[in-house]
Amino acid sequence: MTPFKLKIVTPDGLKYDGMAEMVVARTTTGEIGIMAKHMNLVSPLGMGRALITVEGKQRRAACIGGILSVIGGDVNLVPTTFEWAEDIDVKRAEKAMTESKEIIAAKKDVSQTELKMAEARLKRALVRLGVAQDK
Repeated sequence: MTPFKLKIVTPDGLKYDGMAEMVVARTTTGEIGIMAKHMNLVSPLGMGRALITVEGKQRRAACIGGILSVIGGDVNLVPTTFEWAEDIDVKRAEKAMTESKEIIAAKKDVSQTELKMAEARLKRALVRLGVAQDK
């Protein structure tokens, strides 16, 4: 496969800057695959697994929120959160999942804001756990 320039930048800093053969990421309307010579586009990112192919090897990551752009053949992934599978703290994600489920189960005793925040935390935790455990 023909490589292209890929840059992944989050609010926490640069996660990747180099060549890649393919990027698969979840947008707000579904998954999209990017290869060399893809047409220009800008798309909001959803919440899900990203697959990055570098030198024929696929790396997985949890990719949450932000934007994906392809301009002149260069691909920029600017997510709110991006964690390579090997960097995911599984115990922390499991704890977030458990705590969120408890808040959601007690929905009569919490505000709508707390409930929505717990649902969002649960979704993020499930994405992280799915990426970390995906073999």
